[in-house]
Amino acid sequence: MIILRTPRLFLRKLQTDDYRSVCSILQDIDVMYAWEHPFSDEEVVQWIDENMIRYHRDGYRYWAVIEKASDQLIGVTGLISEQADDEKYVGIGYIYQKSYWGNGYAFEAASACIDYAFNILHLNEITAQIRPENTASRKVAERLGMSVTKQFIRRDKNRDIPHLLYRLIL
Repeated sequence: MIILRTPRLFLRKLQTDDYRSVCSILQDIDVMYAWEHPFSDEEVVQWIDENMIRYHRDGYRYWAVIEKASDQLIGVTGLISEQADDEKYVGIGYIYQKSYWGNGYAFEAASACIDYAFNILHLNEITAQIRPENTASRKVAERLGMSVTKQFIRRDKNRDIPHLLYRLIL
């Protein structure tokens, strides 16, 4: 089922059949540098399963981004429940196959997700948690109209990782 459409893309729920395509994204060390490790096969399965659970619980999560011209899954973009310094947010996230970087796909899909968040879910703000050195993601967030509202430390696998909290308020 298609959730969102843009001029070049459509977004739909992830499904177990997407495993190989998702592996090509989440197991690429260059793509996953912000996580500091590529996912194992088991972690990819768990990640897809978690997204499917969240669709039922929250009504949103990462969606598969399909390029219309090729009918290929090129990335994932979606709305995700996040937390920073004990405050809960709905954030935007985007992860793409490296060969599709620099073509405006993250911005295009994220723009559609933000419209969905404001107009369908009736949220009044969207956030993004981005590592300071992730300049490409920071540029996407800024192009979306988001601005940094604070710096915080995110704990991941027993490590403290600095992040910036970007925010867009309706």
